[in-house]
Amino acid sequence: MPSQHLSTLRSLPAAALFAATLLGAATADPPAATSLQGQLLIAAPSLGDPRFAHTVVLMVRHDQEGALGIVINRPLGERSIASLLEGTGEDVAGIEGSLRIFFGGPVQPELGFVVHSAEYRREETLAVDGRVAMTASRQILRDIGSHRGPEKSLFALGYAGWGPGQLEGELARRDWFTAPEDPKLIFDEDREELWDNAMARRTREL
Repeated sequence: MPSQHLSTLRSLPAAALFAATLLGAATADPPAATSLQGQLLIAAPSLGDPRFAHTVVLMVRHDQEGALGIVINRPLGERSIASLLEGTGEDVAGIEGSLRIFFGGPVQPELGFVVHSAEYRREETLAVDGRVAMTASRQILRDIGSHRGPEKSLFALGYAGWGPGQLEGELARRDWFTAPEDPKLIFDEDREELWDNAMARRTREL
């Protein structure tokens, strides 16, 4: 595990920040036909950026304004849900359990995102597709800690972001494979095997 990822986890404030406003514009319209929203990006073996070596990224948004994704196979460690909430001054009585925390990407690692199964929904929830969604608010952590949350979830710090046309350029350079999103890959697969198993499902040949 890269040491900078461990230091990110150690320095995480008791109350992780959330980024609902970052995703607000993404909730209005369905993705275009050429959008990779709801797809997986799989780093090609030749990808030179060490931040993304052997990563699998769930694409949460992809439109003419750019793209946003969450890396789903870089676990950092584990924290209690109460410790993630208590810095807000909220009452954490009755909040139980802990969450495995993932490195979601190098952009704004102080921000927290919960990728989850689509049966759970709040006003600020972004529907990625019909099976997976993402919510960036403290309330989803309270719901998970109170046994009212989604059936499946993944908590990530930071995200992977691309400006307009940037991801398209990386695809043209053959930096990434693509594969259909699969909830089993996102939530259940052994993280050490996820890249290999996602590669086996790739649909975009290099």
